[in-house]
Amino acid sequence: MLAQGHAPWFVGWGTLALINAGLAQGKNRSGLVWFLLSVLFGPLATLVLVLMPKVRGRIF
Repeated sequence: MLAQGHAPWFVGWGTLALINAGLAQGKNRSGLVWFLLSVLFGPLATLVLVLMPKVRGRIF
């Protein structure tokens, strides 16, 4: 079990991962991959995702 003081941190980290997944999908990237990266790396994954350009659609 989590100690009571750690619950807000855990919820915030999970919320950030969900936000990053949505941001990744908006940039035509895999939401699941970025969700998992965000769970592991948190704000660092957010920074990398924000700085990455949007993927162009493929012709084929």
